[in-house]
Amino acid sequence: MKYASEDQEGPAVETTAGPAASAPDRSEQAARTAFPQSPHPAAAPHDEQQGTRNRVVRSILDHGPSTAAELALRLELTQAAVRRHLDALAAEGVVEPREKRVYGARTRGRPAKAFALTDCGRDAFDQSYDELASDALRWIAQSAGGGEKGEAAVAAFARARLAGQAEGYREAVEAARPEARTQALAEALTADGYAATARSAPNSQLGEQLCQHHCPVAHVAEQYPQLCEAETEVFSRLLGTHVQRLATIAHGDGVCTTFIPKAGRTAHRTTAPKNTKTITASASTAGRNPA
Repeated sequence: MKYASEDQEGPAVETTAGPAASAPDRSEQAARTAFPQSPHPAAAPHDEQQGTRNRVVRSILDHGPSTAAELALRLELTQAAVRRHLDALAAEGVVEPREKRVYGARTRGRPAKAFALTDCGRDAFDQSYDELASDALRWIAQSAGGGEKGEAAVAAFARARLAGQAEGYREAVEAARPEARTQALAEALTADGYAATARSAPNSQLGEQLCQHHCPVAHVAEQYPQLCEAETEVFSRLLGTHVQRLATIAHGDGVCTTFIPKAGRTAHRTTAPKNTKTITASASTAGRNPA
């Protein structure tokens, strides 16, 4: 994907809020791969602008919907510079503003806008062959007779597909201390391209949230939720507890979010964020549209 060029009124210089990194980090290198730049010397001012936008896009991918203030802090830029890039990215359909979800009592003033990637923005990072995968799953379902038999066949394929990955995740989880197992799973998922993080739930006494900020098969999972269901079942087995899938990228959410209850608490006791239906991991419901 290449962005439309900007009007050039002179050399563009970004104002940083802190010391610049001496070398690009992995996120910036990955963004440059997904959003190629022109090597021509005359394009240097535009390349600098585009390189910064690539970092903004990659940061949103890695951390989920983010405000201008959060992006400025992570990228060591001024908020004014970040907002300028966000405006350009929004105009190109790469990001879109959303109202930031607030847990607990609202403070005074207008809530900050969080920027999330659009389908167009995610597509630049997707390397999966969505159409081929959809055709293959459709063939599996039809070959099994369609209907419930077809759905069961797709579910069986999804479980078999994850079996090999699950073994690698199991090694990482079992090697970690009990309280660090969600984090270990997040790191293993990140190594597989899911840009996953682990954090406390809004009520930290109840448990944690496993957040996947990227899903390589999101478009296919829109048609075949069995892929999400199989993944949620794997999480439940690896962590030794029932889990709840609160949101999925495949169904329009900014992040795939799975609630992991603390030991001694069941997922059924969890209070989900307002206006969000919770889904307990099972063969029939895990990964279904939570909206």
